[in-house]
Amino acid sequence: MVKIDEVARAAGVSISTVSYALSGKRPVSIETRQRVERAVADLGYSPNARARMLAERRTQIFALTEPLRDDTHAPTHMAFVLATSIAARRKEYDILLLTEAEASAGMRRVADSGLVDAILVLDVAPDDERVGLSRAIRTPTVFIGVPSDAEGLICVDLDFVAATRRGVDALVEAGHTSIGLLGHTPEAYELSNFPPRVRDAFVAHTAERGIQARMRIPDGPGAAAERFRRAAGDLIDAGATGILVQGNEEAHLSVLAEAERRGLRIPADLSLLSLASTHDTGSLPVPLTAIPLVPQDSCDLAVELAARRAAGENVAPGIRLIDPLFVDRGSIAPPAAAAPPAFAAIRPTA
Repeated sequence: MVKIDEVARAAGVSISTVSYALSGKRPVSIETRQRVERAVADLGYSPNARARMLAERRTQIFALTEPLRDDTHAPTHMAFVLATSIAARRKEYDILLLTEAEASAGMRRVADSGLVDAILVLDVAPDDERVGLSRAIRTPTVFIGVPSDAEGLICVDLDFVAATRRGVDALVEAGHTSIGLLGHTPEAYELSNFPPRVRDAFVAHTAERGIQARMRIPDGPGAAAERFRRAAGDLIDAGATGILVQGNEEAHLSVLAEAERRGLRIPADLSLLSLASTHDTGSLPVPLTAIPLVPQDSCDLAVELAARRAAGENVAPGIRLIDPLFVDRGSIAPPAAAAPPAFAAIRPTA
């Protein structure tokens, strides 16, 4: 194993200069830094992680608290776990995954032990028990999601309000005057932080645009696929010529199946836009235009903020929102019918 004194000899500098060039703790000239970096690359030198940990009093470990409940959609949540792990490794951090249903227990345990340098919080509920705990512990905490009470917290998330408004605008600009929102399951409005934001933004922005609108939540009897299919049918029966679709891949497949059952072509007879999905809507039987929720975007920023806090930087509390991305896959077109039936006035139902 190459040692730091070998790097120093190869670069023609002192051991301390090598340390300063690699750590950035003290300024060195550009020429000296380049000589050190060349020697590091040529020799394949890697700083001793344990020595760095002791010198900096850091563990190089982040805790990731992700409670896995019976209703957890594993593919979606694991996409965020993977994205967080990748972002952490770029910063030379490892991830300690806490999956207890009682999310605050593991979080308190690692905070009391000093085992981690920061805690990243996933699957944030509107009234999340981890909010109060994060204010009580000294370990820096970053939320990937926005609870109802975010005062004093560092939060990162997609701008769901902007995403919803952009989705509505895309349909309106195509000529649609009757728009539907296929929401999440009823439980999601209690357990997840973003469905209520999408619902409220949809209600507000369709009113601003003077658009007839209705929201349908997939509830009632039957398997999930049947509930989503039935909800999509209700929106079509109510006159929707364009629908914003939320939910997982099964939900999207159910909407497409209902359209096919009715003999509706996408987008000639019905326009669809996937809103805040994490799966690839380009691989569906009919590729759908999407405003996706990209786990890597949120997780990269959250890890960056956690690393800065772990290094002692004074990162101001606040909500950092990520601008939505519009991916056009051709599933939106002008409505075929000139005058669809009017909707009843929309009312939030969750």
